[in-house]
Amino acid sequence: MRRQTFGTQMQGQDADSASPRAACKRLLLAGLAVSALTACASGGGHHAPHAGRNVGVLLPLSGNNARLGQEMLTATRMAMNTPTAPTLDVHDTAAPGSSAGAAAQAAIAAGDGLILGPLTTDDTAQAAKVSVPANIPMLAFTSDISVAQPGVWALGIAPEQQVRRMVLAAHQQGRQHFAAFLPNNRLGQALGQALQRVCEENGLQSPQVMFHDNTQEAVTASLKTLSAYDSRAASVPPPDPAAATGAAPAPAAPAQPDAAAVDPTNPDGAAPAQPTAQEAATPAAAATPVAFPPPPFDALLLGDTGLQLGQVINALAQAHVDSTQVQIMGPGLWGAFASKLGTLSGAWYAAPDPASRQAFVQQFMARYHHMPTPLADLTYDSAALVKALDQARPAGSPNGYSVQALTRPDGFGGVDGAFGFLENGRTRRDLAVFQILPGGGSRIVIPPAGRLRRSAN
Repeated sequence: MRRQTFGTQMQGQDADSASPRAACKRLLLAGLAVSALTACASGGGHHAPHAGRNVGVLLPLSGNNARLGQEMLTATRMAMNTPTAPTLDVHDTAAPGSSAGAAAQAAIAAGDGLILGPLTTDDTAQAAKVSVPANIPMLAFTSDISVAQPGVWALGIAPEQQVRRMVLAAHQQGRQHFAAFLPNNRLGQALGQALQRVCEENGLQSPQVMFHDNTQEAVTASLKTLSAYDSRAASVPPPDPAAATGAAPAPAAPAQPDAAAVDPTNPDGAAPAQPTAQEAATPAAAATPVAFPPPPFDALLLGDTGLQLGQVINALAQAHVDSTQVQIMGPGLWGAFASKLGTLSGAWYAAPDPASRQAFVQQFMARYHHMPTPLADLTYDSAALVKALDQARPAGSPNGYSVQALTRPDGFGGVDGAFGFLENGRTRRDLAVFQILPGGGSRIVIPPAGRLRRSAN
């Protein structure tokens, strides 16, 4: 009876809003509401006043890539150098029992309005399965555009961006017929697809793309096939017997470079092969090459690096494909060992202008006493982008990371030059074109355009 009476009394007192017990209850409820709002503001719910400004960061902070992930996080925090900057909600994609998908789910549960990361292609694909349905934009640090889609952008400098820059530049200089000779790996496939796409978009003839095996014999045979070597050789006129005493020499191929000379894993390199005494004594006139017809293309995209690039260079000489007739183009990875590529004098690669990175490098080294990795550039740029959007956020708006804000036409300034986004998930970059010098090394021959165009990428 007492319990029943107590319940009846409670019901009566709750109905009487003027009673002391009701007043106490209202104070209790108000306290609970304040506690709930406080919890949300700290990342524990979806409805905090500033939860949409919080930014999730997904990086491997443990495991094999922990050192890289920690440096990328350091660069992210370095860019967020103001007290009013949005809160970074950091999640380890390599934590035991966790995954990129779980990290993305945690960021969304915390109310983050934007996700920076993750690092790899596979992790990005996992995280996108969570972020896309939740309509949370994600700026991943991979360069693989196969994971790009509306709401997911790849911040890495992608093969397609490099190919586009070089093809458009070559076309402006009168090149009409493009081809590619590529390794049958992920990079080679991406370069080949990019060349086909860019040529199609610009009304150019469909390029001839060939993938090669890994032996010198296979590389040489494949390149001779691509360059129509046999038919070209058949059209070479026979040597004039009166031009030299004795038997006329066969058309001489350009000297073959030492493959180790282009191995980026061997910084010291191997000295180029020295001529034998017999070769040194051979009269120069005997080595004069006969004019060889050009191949059926005037621009050739390569994708090899390291020792395999040495095999390709040898094959170029054997097939009589050189920069006097063909614009050779390659991946931005060539920039890391351009000093060893003098044999490819005149060849191009597309990459950011290093001058745009100097200020960031100096600032980073002053704080942390070592050179930042190129991936640190991406995290710094992503955080700087967040800060720029937050400063441009309309007063009273809970979230400045909308697709409209992210895809603004003028893009964003970055450590590696200007970049921007399109609504279909493509990333635009303003790259320079570098040319390999005769003695090795490179120089910029076509600077960044200095602006982004909506039609690019």
